[in-house]
Amino acid sequence: MITHEKRGLLSTGQNAQVRTGAKKRSMLRHLLKHKVLLLMLLPGVIFLLINNYLPMFGIIIAFKNINYVDGILGSPWVGLDNFKFLFATSDAWIITRNTVLYNFVFIILNLVIAVSVAIALNELKNKLAAKFYQSIMFFPYFLSMVVVSYLVFAFLNVEYGFINKGVLAMFGLNELNWYSEPKYWPFILPLINLWKGVGYGCVIYLAAIIGIDSEYYEAALIDGASKWQQILHITVPLIRPVIIITTILAIGGIFRSDFGLFYQTTLNSGALYPTTLVIDTYVYNALINMGNLGMSAAAGLYQSIVGFFLVLGSNWIVRKVDKDQAVF
Repeated sequence: MITHEKRGLLSTGQNAQVRTGAKKRSMLRHLLKHKVLLLMLLPGVIFLLINNYLPMFGIIIAFKNINYVDGILGSPWVGLDNFKFLFATSDAWIITRNTVLYNFVFIILNLVIAVSVAIALNELKNKLAAKFYQSIMFFPYFLSMVVVSYLVFAFLNVEYGFINKGVLAMFGLNELNWYSEPKYWPFILPLINLWKGVGYGCVIYLAAIIGIDSEYYEAALIDGASKWQQILHITVPLIRPVIIITTILAIGGIFRSDFGLFYQTTLNSGALYPTTLVIDTYVYNALINMGNLGMSAAAGLYQSIVGFFLVLGSNWIVRKVDKDQAVF
């Protein structure tokens, strides 16, 4: 005999099944209704899966001693031995220090200069001149680091370089062998990075500034605000969300370096290693000398994991300060 309690349970289960079936039919109708938009989305999803998610299978290389006879799947597991390569070496402190400090300086310099230049370009009355200056600054971003390294070499070459033959000779100073003097490169590398990347950052911040409603500035003029006050109290606060997003993303890559900048422009000179050797170039040199793919994969995975948690941590700090400015 079915009791009243059992009958209620059966009824509840049937209602749940009905609701589940109704949700499935509703979802199916929704998919059919928007099938054209979903088909348009499909190529992007396929590209994302192939380009971003399928290669993640290669993470296992970081935990294996890869050999070409057995292949990726057949190679023996070595656990965390590949990661010890980064920390057991005597150069671990040097490469970590250089990687973090350089990227920290790059983030600060590029942010301050790019925002300042974007504001200055926006204040130019002659828009044709503003476009010209913007294009000139943006052009270095498209140059290969190989080309940039030749330009730097033309300036710093010992025998024919412009700095030695032009600037230093003008002041009666002795010529310098720049590629064997590591103490100068903590200043040279940030300048090169700034010259190459400031145009790209400027475009981003200039687009954000152009999107600000002009009524804010008109109201400020009526109240007697100076141009400097308008920048401090209108421009900078309104582009702060863009600044926060770009900064958080840059912090996420603080354990990664511009390989071309540190390898090509320094000519991979061993004399400069104390101030120019970073994780990427160290792993590359080790890979060339030892041919160990597992170590290279371990370094890349380590950088990705640290970057991931740095993004989460940076976003958490922003959320604590101002929840509305957080990325997620």
